[in-house]
Amino acid sequence: MDAGLARSAQRPQVKAFFDEATFTVSYVVRDPGSNACAIIDSVLDYDPASGRTSQRSADAVITYVRAAGLEAIWQLETHAHADHLSAAPSLQAALGGKTAIGEKIVSVQDAFGKLFNAGADFARDGRQFDHLFQDGEPFAIGGLQAVALHVPGHTPACLAYVIGDAAFVGDTLFMPDYGTARCDFPGGDAASLYRSIRRLLQLPDATRMFLCHDYKAPGRESFAWETTIGDQRRHNIHVHEGVGEAEFVALREARDKTLDMPRLILPSVQVNMRGGRFPQPEDNGVSYLKIPLNAV
Repeated sequence: MDAGLARSAQRPQVKAFFDEATFTVSYVVRDPGSNACAIIDSVLDYDPASGRTSQRSADAVITYVRAAGLEAIWQLETHAHADHLSAAPSLQAALGGKTAIGEKIVSVQDAFGKLFNAGADFARDGRQFDHLFQDGEPFAIGGLQAVALHVPGHTPACLAYVIGDAAFVGDTLFMPDYGTARCDFPGGDAASLYRSIRRLLQLPDATRMFLCHDYKAPGRESFAWETTIGDQRRHNIHVHEGVGEAEFVALREARDKTLDMPRLILPSVQVNMRGGRFPQPEDNGVSYLKIPLNAV
């Protein structure tokens, strides 16, 4: 398959941080042979009732990285999240590291730039990030070898990061008892998601898979965010072995019609399409987020 498979013998150390308010899992991924690390899918706390942000989740990551004596090489995003604000700029200011996302973020910026009427001042070429990964592009975290894989479907810009024996798949998949990501956002496509998942499931069975969210499937009492490629292939309730593309598309599209929009989609996307930064302050020094009426 991809170049990352040859590197699966490497085993990164992974520390998870779970934000129950948004059901989001962020990760610090460490090279066991050095002090290098990457931070994946960080969270900036946001209260929609007051419009206030806070650093509680980000501070927990900063405290851990500093206490462990780690050096942040990358601040990685799997996609432009619709359910939480990214803390990547705050973490970069405190810890360093290049911010990065997939090169297809430009299509997301174009679509949501139009929705929010962001104007000519909003760049739609991905320049808000330090690096835009191409599909199959290799990179390193110290001595850890990694590869970025384009896995569209949930959004057109989703990436998975295969780092040694671990895959960080964003919103592409959930735990096997919960299924797969929705595909009804702008640019989402269930057939594309199916093909992206099939690509991921070509990784070795023992590959550790780390997820961006968990909502606890019915009957499960605890949150979980780590599984394996083999478990997903055999047991994922939406896309296990034997489920064909047409069957999956019909199931996914029918399920998506029953789902409410994420609680934080409007503020999240406006911030995350800017690389985790707020819109430029207005003449009173305050940044504002827009709510498009009857447009979503």
